[in-house]
Order: sequence, then structure tokens, then C-alpha cells
Amino acid sequence: MEGVGHMTKELEVIDVHKSYGAGRWRKPVVGGCCLSLEEGTLTVMIGPSGAGKSTLVRLVAGFERPDTGVIRMRGAPVSGPSKDRFVMFQETALFPWLSTRDNVLFGSREGGDGEGTARARARQLLGRFALSAFADKYPRQLSGGMQRRAELARALLNEPRLMILDEPFRGLDALTKALMLEYYARCHEAAARTTLFVTTDIDEAIFLADHLLVMTHAPTRVAEIFDVDLPRPRALAMLRGDARVGRIKASALAILREQGLRAFEPRQASRPAAG
Repeated sequence: MEGVGHMTKELEVIDVHKSYGAGRWRKPVVGGCCLSLEEGTLTVMIGPSGAGKSTLVRLVAGFERPDTGVIRMRGAPVSGPSKDRFVMFQETALFPWLSTRDNVLFGSREGGDGEGTARARARQLLGRFALSAFADKYPRQLSGGMQRRAELARALLNEPRLMILDEPFRGLDALTKALMLEYYARCHEAAARTTLFVTTDIDEAIFLADHLLVMTHAPTRVAEIFDVDLPRPRALAMLRGDARVGRIKASALAILREQGLRAFEPRQASRPAAG
């Protein structure tokens, strides 16, 4: 990812550290992390459970501040949440008292966008995400896949520069997850919006990624970067029998296994700082 001079860096994370607790209970979660996202690319971050990936997501989103280091969005320091960065977490964030249409419109209304324009764009997105017939339904009346599509429609209506997705398809059944993966891949291929996608599923990671970041166990940082040169548009069937996929998967799994085993090593609390 570094050294591609003709591409704009949408996001830079530079030597970022983040710990929680104090004294002997201090726990480093992000440790000297450096990475960059190129404009229009889909970068997937994969690492062991509990590695610190979600903490890094909160730092990039501006929900928390790093202890040291800097995060920059198009050269400007990230100092808090922004409409330019939309986060989609593991749990649905749809408001149960709002219809699908009003959930999709929520961020746009809060931002003060023109009602007529926003409703017209929402109508287009609901059609694109095959939700027109469910516009007046409430979240409890939607399947898990429909809820995820509604959240994606809301994100696109707000037109963020950076999409941040933290295991958005976790908990879906296998068939729905496969359909959502292919659906999301088509969405990205149509819009090429800069995306940071977090997962613990290696097949999901390789299928989606332009660049694959394999993270260390906590404190997390980038252990290895793989460029995934599969052609687009993509289908999940492409993963079977492709030699490039096999090589990336074997190398990434070896790193993940090594890092995952660290979770079983006895931990020692950090010593109090001197003085």
C-alpha cells in the first residue's frame, strides 16, 4: 500500500498507541500501529478475536483519541466523529421506532439536507437495495439481511468519504452472509468508495479486499499486508481453486495462527510507570 505515488491517501494511521487502565492494570490494546488507505480502495483488516481491531475502528472513527500517534483524514488530523466517516458496527443501529424509509433518511435529516432531495435519493437507494416494498416496515419486520441493506443505504445516502464496517455480517446465517458479501462487493465495484472492512473470516477477507491487513494479537498493529489482485467484478466461486487465493490464504492463516496462539499465553499486567 505504501509507495503508490499516483493514488491519494484517504486515511493515515501513524504510530498510534492506545491503552486502557492505569498502573499495574494498564492494558495496551493498540501498539505502534501504522497503515494507510488509498482513495477508492477496499481494505480489509483481519486479526484474532480480542486483538484490538474494534478499538482501532473507534480511533479511526474519532469516537476515541489515541494516547500517542496521529490519525489523518486527507491530511487533516482526526479529532472527533465526522460525517465524512460512517461506521457500521456488528449490531444493527436501526431505530426500532422508525420505518425503513425514515431510518435511511435519519442521518441526512440530522445533517440538515433538503427534505425533497433527500427523499428522492432515499427512494432510489431503497430500490437499488431491493427494499422499496419494505419502506414502511419497521426493523422488527425485516430479516437480518434486510436490516444490513437498510444500514448500507443510510450510509450511502450520507455520502461519507470513508466507510468503516466492523464485522457487519457477523451473526447472519451462512446463505444470507454469502448473498450479502456478493451484494456488498457489487456496491463497492459500482461506487469505489474508500472502505475499511473488519472481519475474522479469512474467506470473507480475501473475497472483498483490494488490500488485506493481517493484524497482530493485542496490542494490535499490522503484521503483514497482502495485495489481492483478483479481478472485479467478483463472485464467491472465484475463491475455489484459484492459486493466488490459495497462496494468500495459506500465508495469512499462518500469521493468524501464530498471533492467535498468543491469546493462550499467560498474561502479565503492565508494571506501573516509573516515578
